[in-house]
Amino acid sequence: MLIRYGYDITVGCAQPTAMVCLLTIHDERAADIKVAETFTTTPPIVTTTYHDLYGNLCRRFVAPAGDLTILGDGVVEDDGALDSVDLGAEEMPAADLPDECLVYLLGSRYCETDKLSQIAWDLFQHAPRGWGRVQAICDFVNQHIAFGYHNARSTRTAFETYQERIGVCRDYAHLAIAFCRCMNIPARYINGYLGDIGVPIVDPMDFSAWIEVYLGGRWRTFDPRNNIRRIGRIVVARGRDAADVPLINSFGPHILKSFRVWAYEVADATAQPVTDPATVSSHGCAG
Repeated sequence: MLIRYGYDITVGCAQPTAMVCLLTIHDERAADIKVAETFTTTPPIVTTTYHDLYGNLCRRFVAPAGDLTILGDGVVEDDGALDSVDLGAEEMPAADLPDECLVYLLGSRYCETDKLSQIAWDLFQHAPRGWGRVQAICDFVNQHIAFGYHNARSTRTAFETYQERIGVCRDYAHLAIAFCRCMNIPARYINGYLGDIGVPIVDPMDFSAWIEVYLGGRWRTFDPRNNIRRIGRIVVARGRDAADVPLINSFGPHILKSFRVWAYEVADATAQPVTDPATVSSHGCAG
């Protein structure tokens, strides 16, 4: 199947402002690209790219005073399969984990393992080890939190989410990640596209947050927000938590003027981006 994906974002700045964006599809999907992702700005400005410590492609530029629109659009091929499941995937003792996994056992800006460790052990110490334990964590988080864009707060941490029992997809991800790490299971934060393919359309399209957990010798996808298998995930960036993968990191004040995201199945690569106002969202679910 083919998925057209992209974004159309306008920000306003009172003065020239340095920015770094993590909005480009991850390099791991390079072989699947059918129409190369374009990047344009209005007005035209110079941008450069680099890869961060986690392998994410970052775009760097200075936004001029006034409004700046950034537009990305591309087409990627997807196998159309639901998220994979391996009920036999086992946890690995911390001493045997690959070196690169260890950073995903530690507490981070939004995932306070020190505050949640005892809570996690009280809740999940008797859950089946491996896949079953991670699924138990996702089940708990999914049921514990009431979702709503009006509940969004960019500073909310995993511990605060546990206490307040409200949030958006990034909060579900942070709490599940923190619980996994407390149980000595490496977990990392994912920001990406997740179109409503194979499911009813409920919310305006937005970037989404989910998690990857290291089980059975490789990283596995879990989604505590939706908590069902989905089709067509497109990874943009990975990190310890949302602090590592902001959609737009602005080194100065700016105002978000408009925000539109799309990810939908197309029959061929010439299909145009969506223009239905119902797709417009001003909520940064993943950011």
